This record gives sequence, C-alpha cells and structure tokens, in this order.
Amino acid sequence: MLTIKLGDITKEKVDAIVNAANTGLRGGGGVDGAIHHAAGPSVMEECGKIGGCPTGQAVITGAGKLKAKKIIHTVGPVWRGGGKREPELLKAAYENSFLLAKKNGVKSIAFPAISTGVYGYPLEEATRIALAAGINFEAEFDEIRYICFSERDLGVYTGIREELRKKRTEGP
Repeated sequence: MLTIKLGDITKEKVDAIVNAANTGLRGGGGVDGAIHHAAGPSVMEECGKIGGCPTGQAVITGAGKLKAKKIIHTVGPVWRGGGKREPELLKAAYENSFLLAKKNGVKSIAFPAISTGVYGYPLEEATRIALAAGINFEAEFDEIRYICFSERDLGVYTGIREELRKKRTEGP
C-alpha cells in the first residue's frame, strides 16, 4: 500500500523512517535536524560511528526516542541544474533506502521529500522519482508512506501519483 499524507515524519509509527541526511551524517536543518532533535543523542552517536554516507547511498541506525524502530539515512543530490547526474543519484537514494529496509526486515517505511528543501531539487521532478521508486517496491512492503511537509507538497504528490497510476493502467 502506497500512502501520501500531510504530517510530521518524526511522529510516524512505522518500522523505519527515512532521513534526508547530509554526507557527513552530522544532522543539520530541515527534516534532518527535526529527526535528530526528536530522536535524541543516541542516533547522532551511531551516525558518528558510521562516519558518513555518499550521495545516493543509505545507512541504517536505531531510532532513539522516535516511534519508528529504525532510521534509514540517505543522501540525495544537491540540485545543480540537472546535468550533474542528479536524477540518477536521487533515484539511487530512494532505491538504496528500499533495499536496505528490505535487508533489515522493514515492512513499513515513511519517506520525506528528499533533496527538495535546502538542496533545491525541483519538487515535481523529485516527486516523480520518489513515487516511481515506491511503485517499483510496493509489492515488497506492507506500507510505503510519503510524508508531505506542506499542503503544496501534498497536492504535487497526490497529482503525480494519480498521473502515474493512470499511465500504468492505460499502458503506453
């Protein structure tokens, strides 16, 4: 089941939430800062032991004080106009998060909009990549949630999901 909702990812009760991390796993602003703040210092300690995560890759830690059981930290690309492999790297961030979740027995997972905040990735393009990845992995999870930070994000996610579903049922 693929769900899209408006909310706060730090309050999701799922097996794993995904964090839009930076390569140093140092916490930061936006969703990354909110997750680290809500989870408490144990997650930052685990991130420190891991050391880092390259763009497009994912690592997993405990979830500290969150309702989720695990946090999958993935690094999306900084938008530089689209010619620096950004679509490929964003797709890899989602796919590697799903693969790591599967490897760790995760059945329910919640994603934020990766790279669309301070990393500047255009929301519509990022949403297409995010939802296409979710559709590809949908059969392997009980639930995949996309947690939208704003009404605007929710509208974009919902509209693109319907567009992708329509294409899938109509065919080429």
